[in-house]
Amino acid sequence: MLALAFPAFDPVLVSWGPLTIRWYALAYLAGFVLGWWQCMAMAKRNHTGPQPKAYDDFLTWAVIGTVVGGRLGYVLFYQPDHYAGHLLDAFKIWQGGMSFHGGMMGVIVAALLFVRSRKISFFAFSDLLACVAPIGLGLGRLANFVNGELYGRVTDVPWGMVFPRGGELPRHPSQFYEATLEGLALYIILFVMARSTFVRHRYGLLSGTFLGLYGVFRFGVEFFREPDAQLGFLYAGATMGQMLCLPMIAFGLYLVWRSLLKGKA
Repeated sequence: MLALAFPAFDPVLVSWGPLTIRWYALAYLAGFVLGWWQCMAMAKRNHTGPQPKAYDDFLTWAVIGTVVGGRLGYVLFYQPDHYAGHLLDAFKIWQGGMSFHGGMMGVIVAALLFVRSRKISFFAFSDLLACVAPIGLGLGRLANFVNGELYGRVTDVPWGMVFPRGGELPRHPSQFYEATLEGLALYIILFVMARSTFVRHRYGLLSGTFLGLYGVFRFGVEFFREPDAQLGFLYAGATMGQMLCLPMIAFGLYLVWRSLLKGKA
């Protein structure tokens, strides 16, 4: 069976004595910086919504929400039994283990608290956050590939790849599927939509589109991605990722319907 060889990537970008910088950490950093930059640029052009300073001030909140929520989501969704008996391990973030769904909920909670303190419309604020979220998602998936983790199921497609941790059989490079759909495609769709005055004036439409499309893209890619070893397949053969995407899709559709029904903000 033909297969592509996995490139000999070193997950560590730079190492100086005890200081180590990994590609995964750099992906998070780049995602925050690029997302912050684009939020500021979009807010400057949108005179009717939250001002750039609000997004500048929110950056720290977003980082904390992402890290705390991502880690807590991983602990609760993916390895609750292990961490119930090893509680202190939950704080060892450097050992890996982050959940997108948990990180998303962490950012939502942070945004709810932030806009309440600033008396800003939540959906007017979250719509721009939704537009830049795919940047971090795409970079994060590329970092997953560099780490040789979260690979796909065994396949016989010509672009199948043998991953160091995945055994001898070729697998789908599902990290690229996710980077393309959850990152690039979702970014382009939201970017084009955000240029429309019709869309910008209907608060919640961009947020709902992000939630719905991410859920659909992730749900689809999960058919090619290897399920988490400690969980396997769940109800009706679904993976944990698919189960978590269902409420995202439902709530995203509700937000789109609500924003269109409500009309111009």
